[in-house]
Amino acid sequence: MVNRVILIGNLGADPEVRRLENGAVVAKVRLATNENYKDRSGEWQTLTEWHDVVMWRTLAERAESQLKTGTQVYIEGKLTHRTWQDQDGNNRKTTEVVASYFRMVGGKRDNNSGGGGYFPSPEDEQKMGNMQRSTPETATTSQSQSDADTGNISKEPAGGNTAEDDLPF
Repeated sequence: MVNRVILIGNLGADPEVRRLENGAVVAKVRLATNENYKDRSGEWQTLTEWHDVVMWRTLAERAESQLKTGTQVYIEGKLTHRTWQDQDGNNRKTTEVVASYFRMVGGKRDNNSGGGGYFPSPEDEQKMGNMQRSTPETATTSQSQSDADTGNISKEPAGGNTAEDDLPF
């Protein structure tokens, strides 16, 4: 069984860091991820999801020193659910990502930056419209040139079929 979460998004605020009585350090961050899509009328929409992320010990200390509001970050961890009581004694439930790793992948984002390139955006549609159609013979050459331009190294066999093609997801 697997419980693994991978998120790439922007921090909504500086990390909230606490030091517990036993000496452990814990940091909490709010991470926003964006998904861009076209609605029925053909207009681009952005759907923002907010994620609560918890980091412990040395990871929390790194977050405190390195992460700031607006930082774009890649986070790996596991999804957890916990129950707790608020000040009034009401039972509450929380879903969080307990991070095991993070890496900064960009600086602060400005309002005109798009969604970080991980989901379709209006700029992607313009790029696709400007691309020339390729025949099967030139597709391999075009892809190789594109990979060379972006620094991607393909490990796929020449036919393009790999065992991953058979995966159900």
